[in-house]
Amino acid sequence: MGATLRVLELGGVAYAETFDAGEPAPMGAGAVLVPWPNRVAGATWPLEGVVQHLNVTEPERGNASHGLVRKELWTAGERTEDSVTLSVVVDRRPGWPFTFEATMTYLVDDNGLTVTHGVRNLCADPMPFGVGAHPYPRPGALDVDDCVLRLAATTHLPLDPEKMVPSGPATPITEHDFAAGVPLRSLTLDDAFGGCEPGPDGLVHHSLTGPGGGVEVWADPVFGWVQVYTPDSFPGRPGRAVAIEPMTCPPDALNSGTDLLTVAPGDGWTGSWGMRSVS
Repeated sequence: MGATLRVLELGGVAYAETFDAGEPAPMGAGAVLVPWPNRVAGATWPLEGVVQHLNVTEPERGNASHGLVRKELWTAGERTEDSVTLSVVVDRRPGWPFTFEATMTYLVDDNGLTVTHGVRNLCADPMPFGVGAHPYPRPGALDVDDCVLRLAATTHLPLDPEKMVPSGPATPITEHDFAAGVPLRSLTLDDAFGGCEPGPDGLVHHSLTGPGGGVEVWADPVFGWVQVYTPDSFPGRPGRAVAIEPMTCPPDALNSGTDLLTVAPGDGWTGSWGMRSVS
């Protein structure tokens, strides 16, 4: 269900928060966020002058949250020793007058985990969309509160604390130096950041590291946004967890239009991100 990332281990050491097989993913862990990440304010958005009404999936805030594929049954397709590709076709539904196919390829190799999203427009009109993921990277055996968080982001998007949708434009980050690294123990976040700048290898890099190692989340430059969430606990284990969520667009992009992607009828799009241990 949902093509959800459930386990990522190296040598028996966890590099992502996990949950039991057959159980629903807690707190969005490992979720695939298509055709929009994060929230659509009031579960409505305009399309060519017509207001679209999505199903409200976050009743306490009145929003539509995290896309349309989290509770869909995906089909496993091509498999190799080190990869699997899954797919699902999503037909038109309230507030979404498009049909599309989403694919996910999970590949494990010496570089860690590579996740490749695909979106193919199966209808006769151009389709706007965004893509995101909701991993909770875990820094191996380290306590996350003993780690430093580094982000490639350069801007911060203010969010309404009650609705968790944007309350203003993104502005340069001034409170923290995430490029240099900020001790996680000093942070409480459920924040959207943008302006993610690629490194010399052309990829965006975020990381959670401590004494002796940690974990990195990397992404193609199209994932220019990242949501960071630091809940006080994660089901099944003590202590805090950290979600580092690569996104192609910010929260409520269907309304703002900011960094929305568009795929033409019959065309497709792909983009990749991944996770790996670091020493």
